[in-house]
Amino acid sequence: QCVHIGTGRLRASRAATEVILNVPETRVSPLQNGLQVASEDSGLSTCTVGLWIDAGSRYENEKNNGTAHFLEHMAFKGTKKRSQLDLELEIENMGAHLNAYTSREQTVYYAKAFSKDLPRAVEILADIIQNSTLGEAEIERERGVILREMQEVETNLQEVVFDYLHATAYQKTALGRTILGPTENIKSINRNDLVEYITTHYKGPRMVLAAAGGVSHDELLDLAKCHFGNLPSAPEGGLPPLPPCTFTGSEIRVRDDKMPLAHIAIAVEAAGWSHPDTIPLMVANTLIGNWDRSFGGGVNLSSKLAQVACRGNLCHSFQSFNTCYTDTGLWGLYMVCESSTIEDMVHFVQREWLRLCTSVTENEVARAKNLLKTNMLLQLDGSTPICEDIGRQMLCYKRRIPILELEARIEAIDAQTIREVCTKYICDKHPAVAAVGPIEQLPEYTKICSGMHWRHE
Repeated sequence: QCVHIGTGRLRASRAATEVILNVPETRVSPLQNGLQVASEDSGLSTCTVGLWIDAGSRYENEKNNGTAHFLEHMAFKGTKKRSQLDLELEIENMGAHLNAYTSREQTVYYAKAFSKDLPRAVEILADIIQNSTLGEAEIERERGVILREMQEVETNLQEVVFDYLHATAYQKTALGRTILGPTENIKSINRNDLVEYITTHYKGPRMVLAAAGGVSHDELLDLAKCHFGNLPSAPEGGLPPLPPCTFTGSEIRVRDDKMPLAHIAIAVEAAGWSHPDTIPLMVANTLIGNWDRSFGGGVNLSSKLAQVACRGNLCHSFQSFNTCYTDTGLWGLYMVCESSTIEDMVHFVQREWLRLCTSVTENEVARAKNLLKTNMLLQLDGSTPICEDIGRQMLCYKRRIPILELEARIEAIDAQTIREVCTKYICDKHPAVAAVGPIEQLPEYTKICSGMHWRHE
């Protein structure tokens, strides 16, 4: 019986390796202007193609904060040769989707279409990026749309708390500002601001044309040369540098006793994308895990914090997070609690963090590594997430990390690594805290800081 299980396992792992080896390679070619063309051809009948631009809200200043997001809204409002209606009809008649989003470090425009329509999709993306008319009437209309969007964001308490967390953790720096920008900026941003942002940041070296699904790399490269070959490369003085963003241990509290639940985030400064500590921190993040009251089997879950939260009825939900930027990051936990259990929940969160620094076991780490690998593979299901992965990794690492390499790097981590890395980032550190709601019971900041020390144990 035992031998049979062993050989079955061996066969399964061999099959898994073969599957991974069958993953198509990511081919990368640079254009002369510095733009990178990267694609993965899986032979599907559909594809996703998009432009990943290293130009999110982090590159803005206080005066033009909100411009990158405003620009993303303007992209679909008509170009020199397509009105907004023409653009919408053309996309709809192709059965395609056109979308965009802005993050703190990147702006992304992408299209999902049939593989046979790849040339049209690339041409449309090139048109909206390079030839948007940015008409005054459209600008005024989008102003109202963005102000409405801000009101919607304000009702999403998780987003509100994360914006506060950035504001306090990265105070007086670009990462501390919101992506949408303040209301007064949205009301004052004009066509000149938008044009200036494009001419400053939309340069070849800052861009990746990424595609996945049924795409021929050679065809994509030809299309890129044709449609993006004239994009400017870096100016003589070089591209504007990434503004440095220092982390400050501090807090923001917005007390509102009329709210039914408290929403709290607590985080320490973590590592940037390409730092060697990032993968151990991802494993540590998976070890803490997440939990929601609607989950079954709380007391039997592998996450120790989930067991405690479930047994003690300490919160409605919690989720750990590891948010990476180029040179910094936030590693922490977001929780939703009733006011009476906040103090206990914070205590057990910090106790669990210190346990990662001192006594996490090999079994726990092995389980977290498997879960992290599974989650990473499950996230790459479909051409759009693969395309996103290519675009993001090309901007963050300047290459696409093969799955086998990523798995090997996760596999190399043991309990000792987790203890050392967690001690480095958690122990004796002053965290950033953001809290909204009935938070009278939230311990004082000095007490939260003392909870990051050994003697607390």
